[in-house]
Amino acid sequence: MKLRKSLRRLTKNKIERFIETLSDKQAEQLNYDWILWARDDQLPPSLQPRNMLKESKLGDVANWQNWVLLGGRGAGKTRAGAEWVRAMALGIAPFANSPAWRIALIGETFNDVREVMLEGDSGLLNIHPNHQRPNYIASRKRLEWPNGAIAQLFSAEEPESLRGPQFHIAWCDEFAKWQYDTEVWDMLQFGLRLGDRPQSIITTTPRNKRQLKAILDMPKTHISKAATFANRHNLAQVFLSNIEHNYAGTNLGRQELYGEIIEDSEGALWCYETIEKLRRCKKDYDFDQFSRIVLAIDPPATSHKKSDACGMIVAAMDEQQHAYILADVTMTSVSPINWAKKAVEVYHLFNIDRIVAEVNQGGEMVETILRTIDDQISYSGVFARKDKKSRAEPVAALYEQGKVHHLGLFDQLEDEMCQFDHIASRSTKSPDRVDALVWAVSHLLLNGRANVPRIRDL
Repeated sequence: MKLRKSLRRLTKNKIERFIETLSDKQAEQLNYDWILWARDDQLPPSLQPRNMLKESKLGDVANWQNWVLLGGRGAGKTRAGAEWVRAMALGIAPFANSPAWRIALIGETFNDVREVMLEGDSGLLNIHPNHQRPNYIASRKRLEWPNGAIAQLFSAEEPESLRGPQFHIAWCDEFAKWQYDTEVWDMLQFGLRLGDRPQSIITTTPRNKRQLKAILDMPKTHISKAATFANRHNLAQVFLSNIEHNYAGTNLGRQELYGEIIEDSEGALWCYETIEKLRRCKKDYDFDQFSRIVLAIDPPATSHKKSDACGMIVAAMDEQQHAYILADVTMTSVSPINWAKKAVEVYHLFNIDRIVAEVNQGGEMVETILRTIDDQISYSGVFARKDKKSRAEPVAALYEQGKVHHLGLFDQLEDEMCQFDHIASRSTKSPDRVDALVWAVSHLLLNGRANVPRIRDL
């Protein structure tokens, strides 16, 4: 710890000169000694300085069970999680007294586990010196360290896959994005039964999710927080300038940049709790059972890099006249021809009855460019005669009545919905996903077309 403090007092040039005096072996040891380079919030509770533990609920920080890292985008959460797993798997002091032989790695999907937790720049396969590097066996979905420690890979889309295996520790990444967070968490608790003190680390940008808040309230949970800007020396200055300019002072910025949980605002059109209560599992539905399926498009006014996104939402209606959100295929920073190609592709993929597009900005251009791709599509243009909030209020009321359901988790759309009031009041950003959602649900349930048969069936 003394060396850590000494290095932090040195300038970059002095550190480089110091490294030149070391042998190759010493330089490697220095480079891979995480405790030297980590920020205080990236260290487990037992290694954090006392001033960071004042607000902790833990009486004894050595006996923590869950360590939750709430951080903004790019704050270094993945690196902290990977380094903790490496230290635990190899039994590296002062993180561990002995190796954790059985480990669970859980991400939102298998692709996220592989692309982020394993193969990402801060992933497990890129933070070990060569002689410690684990071997990834894709066919068995596992990592094997040279010392015999094993990590199994799991997707949070499959809670039942956690039945049976047992573990010393677990790493849960982007927990707030998991659709089946409660089910996966429950199955994991039954499997964390090896060793004297099984532990979990959760690395996530927070969202207002019931299960996450329940974990935060547990007596043996320690919480670390880090803003995106805490990791500024590893992030592009242009990125930092852009996000600070666009999102500083907003609820979305507080959540995505500063790692804060944004509670539902009183009087907001949508809240996370309502959306969560009405969520349904996609695998329980056959799309052929829907009486209508539409694609709603909220096209951007321009196509340059800083233009608004092209909001595109697929929604369906059943015979009970309930609406279901099937997909969010919104595109950003694309030309009209590119979002039109995507729209036609989605039209055929979902066997859609009609494309509904707002034409305030593009007028006849929207239909023209869509028919350039496929002149056989069914299309309706809609014109916005009210402001965004006035158009959204009737759709929000349908949610309150329990008539709109999300088939799966749409985190970007749902964040935009719950922060709609704040976003809509700003002139610098448009709630494109919500606009498309409003057009889709309105077309299905609110404009007198609920009893129109599927066009493909005529």
